[in-house]
Amino acid sequence: MVYSLSADNLSFPDPNEADESGLLAIGGDLHAKRLIKAYKSGIFPWPRQNFPLLWFSPNPRAVLYPNDFRLKRSLKRSLKRYEIKINTNFLQVITMCAEVRKRATWLNGQMIKAYNELFRLGFAHSIESYDENEELVGGLYGICVGKVFCGESMFALKKDASKAALYRLCREVLKDGGIIDCQIINPHLSSLGAVEISRGKFLQTLALLGNKPSIF
Repeated sequence: MVYSLSADNLSFPDPNEADESGLLAIGGDLHAKRLIKAYKSGIFPWPRQNFPLLWFSPNPRAVLYPNDFRLKRSLKRSLKRYEIKINTNFLQVITMCAEVRKRATWLNGQMIKAYNELFRLGFAHSIESYDENEELVGGLYGICVGKVFCGESMFALKKDASKAALYRLCREVLKDGGIIDCQIINPHLSSLGAVEISRGKFLQTLALLGNKPSIF
């Protein structure tokens, strides 16, 4: 059963009631309070053209345990090329994610505006790779729910620039005892060490780590 959300009600149904595709609900909006409640509940928006706003909680769920990040020899060499910064240029990172990944039609102007507001409120964060000319050449962004970093998107203009940012994120998450939520598995994420776990296990982990002090 797919639920319909009203504009004046911020509550979500039980994530375990999502359908086989992970679709849980439609409608609502991208207000900061709704987004924060969604992520704290293991739910995220995934807009699609010509559809109402869609909300998902997939089963299984893709996660990356920081200790399992696959640091290949080629990436070790690439790490020396980049300076990694955190939260210095969030708007440019999310904008570049949209521009570089043209097929990511879900990352529209409304999404950019909404997540930039989450950044202003301290919930969204960016990890950025800069080259020798101090130019932003890669990075990623996501939402922190306690010690769970919910990754949203990444981009790279130069070789391994986004991987370098992800490696730095893993170091930050690891030292704080957290995990990275990758939402849905794909070959690229698998190559970096991401695995699938059940939605139930993810929600248990989120309940355990989500109320702890934020990683950033």
